[in-house]
Amino acid sequence: MAAATGSPDERYERIFDLVPREAFLGPGPWHIAVHPWKKSYRHRYIETPSDDPVHVNQNVLVALDRTKGINNGEPLLHAGWLGSVNPQRGEVVTHIGAGTGYYTAMLSMLTLPYGSVHAFEIDDNLAERARENLVPFEGVSVTHGDATVLTLPSSDVIYVNAGVVAPPAHWLESLRPGGRMIFPWRPNEDVAVTMLITRGQSEFSAQPLMPAWFIPCIGASDPRQSLRVPDRTGARTIRSAWLTRDRKPDESAAAIFRDVWFSNDSAAPTTVAT
Repeated sequence: MAAATGSPDERYERIFDLVPREAFLGPGPWHIAVHPWKKSYRHRYIETPSDDPVHVNQNVLVALDRTKGINNGEPLLHAGWLGSVNPQRGEVVTHIGAGTGYYTAMLSMLTLPYGSVHAFEIDDNLAERARENLVPFEGVSVTHGDATVLTLPSSDVIYVNAGVVAPPAHWLESLRPGGRMIFPWRPNEDVAVTMLITRGQSEFSAQPLMPAWFIPCIGASDPRQSLRVPDRTGARTIRSAWLTRDRKPDESAAAIFRDVWFSNDSAAPTTVAT
């Protein structure tokens, strides 16, 4: 796990050791997804032979709610994400799609001391389980609600665990200068890629990372908001993101949505559109 972050930060190994995954999954035996890299987020599951934690302390998807296709995500993928956004001591993190709080707990420990994590979970049962699981962790709040319409706190990191066609404009606006947002981008059925957005002063750089398949984000997965979508190759060439109100789409646009668009050009400071 620590090696998968790609980070020299020595805290990761200790944090991954201290946060027991099985404590956030409910009592075993558990159900593990089979063929998790298929395009659909709906999986076939097999039951672990026992409640021995060794069965879930592997790089596997573990069901949180099989009927809804909601899982606790693959640890090595999340390790890579955590290393990419690199949460620091004292930072404010917003976690969207917190599930039962396993990765929320890690985010909390990475922001100690004086940091805070604001978790949002739209499923009421999962939100309640997250509240119970996160009681021992400092600076964590859990909100049951739709983060695509609720106001987010001003954040250094926004960590999104649900597939997004286009990030809502207020997510980008909630990032502080230097803030990082990571989310699974699903502009169409053929593209499923991790997108890392970093805010400058008036611009947002964008970096496509590894593949990522997540359950759709309610409120941010409507394909009807798409005006132009990229193919897989086009998605990999994206270098910046813009709020349409600040800069209108131009010939560099690889993907265009109602309030946000993505460009093949690198981000550069610009004046506000008039």
